[in-house]
Amino acid sequence: MGKNLIEIAQQLKDNDKKVQLIYAFNGSGKTRLSREFRLLAAPKSDLETEENGLASKKIIYYNAFTEDLFYWDNDLVNDVELKLKVHPNSFTEWVLNEQGQDQNVISHFQNYTNRALTPRFSPDFTEVTFSFEQGNESSSHNIKISKGEESSFVWSIFYSLLDQVIDILNVPDLTERETDKLNQLEYVFIDDPVTSLDDNNLIQLAVDLAQLIKRSDSESGLKFIITTHNPTFYNVLHNEFNKKTCYMLDRQEDGTFELQEKPGDSNKSFSYHLHLKKTIEDAIVSNQVQRYHFMLLRNLYEKTASFLGFPKWSELLPDNKEAYYNRIIQFTSHSTLVNEIVAEPSPQEKQTVKLLLEHLTSNYSFWKEV
Repeated sequence: MGKNLIEIAQQLKDNDKKVQLIYAFNGSGKTRLSREFRLLAAPKSDLETEENGLASKKIIYYNAFTEDLFYWDNDLVNDVELKLKVHPNSFTEWVLNEQGQDQNVISHFQNYTNRALTPRFSPDFTEVTFSFEQGNESSSHNIKISKGEESSFVWSIFYSLLDQVIDILNVPDLTERETDKLNQLEYVFIDDPVTSLDDNNLIQLAVDLAQLIKRSDSESGLKFIITTHNPTFYNVLHNEFNKKTCYMLDRQEDGTFELQEKPGDSNKSFSYHLHLKKTIEDAIVSNQVQRYHFMLLRNLYEKTASFLGFPKWSELLPDNKEAYYNRIIQFTSHSTLVNEIVAEPSPQEKQTVKLLLEHLTSNYSFWKEV
């Protein structure tokens, strides 16, 4: 029996590590977890009001709700004045109006997209227009940007906010901080900021975020929780942080959840090829090898060959036996006749599965737990 998301959120809250990194497949409940954690860290009675604004915050978060603060006015009548509008909120009010970080936001955004793609804020920072500034007659104004570019823009605002927050909280003496509005802040929850980003921007974002978090003084007490569905993003962050706790969030069939602690990056913990490897290993140990395990074994060989750059997966097979093992795997994984073979593999065929798996893992640098 698993846990509900409130219990998972409490488990995260009880952890005293500076960074907690969570991998989860899409649809596993990452965004709902971020919401439950927010409510646990700052109950409704403690949330923002018009009077206390940012000063009431115990947590700042980036998730789908953050992106929903920005919405398009597409000027459907004239199709001319396309604007990205901003819902009033304490975060953009503070980072843009009070801290004057609009130029930094633009700089970060252009680093992730294109130097010619230029956002322009309205004087009250409630609207943003975008243009391509080519420096010639080909410049384009009032354009609508892509979803990936929009995500990069929202992230750039959050990143600028977090940058300012860390600078302020790194001052140990409360009386010397430039503002007391952040003194209550304890948590930063970042939920999957890489949706719609290509790999280059995704890696750059991960590196930038890691450097920012590492700059945060542990004495400030600020803790970071990051969730993602992207193995590359997860791996970059995993390798950047020395002291962290890493998990995989899994949704069970009964609707409950499990938060499993993972000791390594995705290549050691939860990538699909590891699932294939473990499935075959379990079948070998329990003497339950079936004919479909040959197909899984071939799939594992194919993925390994593709990663290592071999033109054919069969080149990874043992020397002097390639034709024999290739014939067995082809026969058992591609056979179409319903009456030519029995369901149960012979002892020799089961031994072949074991031999081929051991050959692959022993000769092609699969990580082995000591």
